[in-house]
Amino acid sequence: MMQAPWTRPRHTGPWSLRWRLLAATVAGIAVALVLAGVVLNGLFERHVQQQFEQTLTHQLDQVMARFELDARGQPAMSEQALSDPRWKKPYSGLYWQVDAMATDGQGRTGVLRSRSLWDTTLALQPDALDDGAVHVHHVAGPLGAPLLVLERRVTTAGESARWRIAVAADETAMQAAVVQFSRVLAGSLAVLLVLLAAAAWAQVAVGLRPLKVLETALQDVEQGRAHQLLGTFPAELQPVTDGFNKVLTRNTQVVERARAQAANLAHALKNPLTVLEQAARAAPPLASNEPYALAPLVQEQVQVARRHIDWHLARARMAGGAPVPGQRAELGPALRGLVRVMDKVHASRALTLRVDLPDQPIFFAGEEQDLQEMVGNLLDNACKWARSTVHVFVRVWHVAPAMPQLRVEIEDDGPGIGADQRARALGRGVRLDESVAGSGLGLAIVHDLAGLYGGHLELAPAGRGGLCAALVLPMAARGVA
Repeated sequence: MMQAPWTRPRHTGPWSLRWRLLAATVAGIAVALVLAGVVLNGLFERHVQQQFEQTLTHQLDQVMARFELDARGQPAMSEQALSDPRWKKPYSGLYWQVDAMATDGQGRTGVLRSRSLWDTTLALQPDALDDGAVHVHHVAGPLGAPLLVLERRVTTAGESARWRIAVAADETAMQAAVVQFSRVLAGSLAVLLVLLAAAAWAQVAVGLRPLKVLETALQDVEQGRAHQLLGTFPAELQPVTDGFNKVLTRNTQVVERARAQAANLAHALKNPLTVLEQAARAAPPLASNEPYALAPLVQEQVQVARRHIDWHLARARMAGGAPVPGQRAELGPALRGLVRVMDKVHASRALTLRVDLPDQPIFFAGEEQDLQEMVGNLLDNACKWARSTVHVFVRVWHVAPAMPQLRVEIEDDGPGIGADQRARALGRGVRLDESVAGSGLGLAIVHDLAGLYGGHLELAPAGRGGLCAALVLPMAARGVA
């Protein structure tokens, strides 16, 4: 099916404006939520880590406060003075340990340790510590549990003895809290993404709704229900609709002027040609010894000029009268009026003209004058060649829901046209039989005018042996224009 020149295919796929806006919005929201999730998860993890270290620092201060040397100068620790019961529970996850340090950083590990370490010691790496400085390490503790270790150096007896006091706590609970928070945060952000995407969809739908109204108004103009864009549009679209309506008005004015000029040119040229033709017919016959007969030559050239004028005026009218969106014509009244005219024109031949129309009104998406010219030429051609009957069928084709077509088939019971001559019959000025009056322009004009509306003309054998001329044209929607 051919498309009308003013139509374009609709794009509703992933590259439509709606999907572009939605994709850009959702992508921006997703990136923002991912970044927010990373930042929030990092802040929470850092906060938990700081709280964990702060609590462990208090434990280290408590252990250092209970650390002392006995009468023999050996380290001692009063575990009863430590308040947390986990110090005494084996593998409880909270440990302390005292190491003897030499000046080179080496020494004895586990000189003193909490009961929670049971029969193990903390495997701490040699570390050069300044007095009062706290170092933080991550090591593997009893049963392979991850431990956070805080250690500090203590010097006693005139700096002759150095001790490293370390406290450690199991990080499993802290890590589990961070993982749990990450899961809850990810789920919450995912739900938020869905809600924001739904809100974005609603926003895009509401924001683009005026374009849908504009599309409906354009369809009304295209299908002949309105002559201009009607409706209320936002301030951003109102200049577009006003400009388009001005173009439609201007185009209609140009079409009317072009047709008026074409009609004036026709009258201006045909009148002198008519005078020449009449003068040639009234001229007396010439003697047989004259080299050529002027009157027949003038008549022949006048007919050729008229055929060229008819052709070029038709082309000029079609070019100036390009289909204007919003125009339509009802087929039934136009077809019945043409049949009455043909009955009178060919009354001497006593032809039978029958018309089969659907019960519902059918509208052609174009001007009534063009419809009458196309159907009238086909009817006149059929009546010229028919022996007794001309039959007109009107059908509706639903090739595409958005662009239905109407099909006007005109059959005659004449001699028909051979398959090799059907293509030639659509040519300009071609007359397959000189015995029948005509200029040979009717089928060519119908073919070109139908193509201007996105339709076409088909020639095929008729069931009665004659010719079937099928005119396929765009169909306008029903309704008040």
